[in-house]
Amino acid sequence: MDFKLDRVIAPVFVFLWSTGFIIAKLAMPYVEPATFLFWRFCGVLVVMALLNCVWRIVWPSKEQMKHIAIAGAFLQFGYVFGVWSAVRLGMGAGLVSIMVGLQPILTAWFASWISEKVHPKQWIGLVFGFSGVALVVAEKIGFAHIPFTSYLFALGALFSITFGTLYQKKHCPVFDLRAGSAIQFGISAFLAFWVMYFFESSEMVWNFSVIAALFWAVIPLSIGSISLLFMMIRKGAATKVTSLLYLTPPTTAAIAWLMFDEPFNVLMILGLALTMTGVVLVNSGKANTVPSVAE
Repeated sequence: MDFKLDRVIAPVFVFLWSTGFIIAKLAMPYVEPATFLFWRFCGVLVVMALLNCVWRIVWPSKEQMKHIAIAGAFLQFGYVFGVWSAVRLGMGAGLVSIMVGLQPILTAWFASWISEKVHPKQWIGLVFGFSGVALVVAEKIGFAHIPFTSYLFALGALFSITFGTLYQKKHCPVFDLRAGSAIQFGISAFLAFWVMYFFESSEMVWNFSVIAALFWAVIPLSIGSISLLFMMIRKGAATKVTSLLYLTPPTTAAIAWLMFDEPFNVLMILGLALTMTGVVLVNSGKANTVPSVAE
C-alpha cells in the first residue's frame, strides 16, 4: 500500500508544483502581480491558522525565525513576484519555467565555488543548461516579441530563488516545514502589501479566472504541495524531492501548450532536454537536500 501511495504522491506533487506558472498566465491579465500575491499569501495564512488547530507545529527559535524570514523574502516573494511579473509583461508560462529551471544549476555552481572544486562534469552540465535555455529563448523570439523587462524579471526570479536557497541551506536547513512556511508566507504578505501600496493600483477584477487562480494558489498549490512534500519527507523520500522538481519545466510547458496553445515545437523540446540534462549533470553525485518551499 505504501509503495502504491508513493507512486501517486510524486506525480501529483510535480503537477501541483508546475501549475504555479499556469495560474500566473491565467490571472495576470486581470490583476497586478503584488496585488494578487498579497491576497494569495493572506489566504494561505488564514488556512494555515485554521489547520494549526489540528497540526502540532514545532516553532523555531527567534534567531532561526529571522533566518527563515530572510530566506522566505527571496524564496517566496522575490521569486514568485519575478515569475508573475515576467508573465504579466508577455513571457509564456513555459519559457519562464524553463528559465527558472536553471536554479539547481546555479545553486550547485555557486555552492561549489564556495565549498569545493567545480568538477568537469558540472561545467559540462552548466554549458548544457544555459545552451538549452538560449535555444528555447531564441525560438520563442521567433514567435512573439517579449519585452526585455520580462527577461529581467525572470532572471531576477532565478537569482532570488538561488540566493534564498543558498541562504536557507546555510542558516536554517532544518525546521518544521509548516512553521517555516507560515513564517515565509507572512513576510511575503508584508512585502507584497508595500509593493502593492506604492507601485500598483491595488485593483483586482473579480472574474472566474482570477477567483479560480486564487483558490488554486491557496489550497492545492500552497497547502496541497506543502502537505505532499511533508508526507514524502516523513516517508523518507526527502532525497528524491529535488530530482522530482527537474520535471517541472517540461510539465509546465506541456500544460501551457494544452491550455494556452503556447508554441512547443521540436527545437524547444531539444532546448528543454538540454536544460534538464544540464541540471542532472550538475547535481549528479551530490547529496540532495530538501528543496525550499517556494511556489
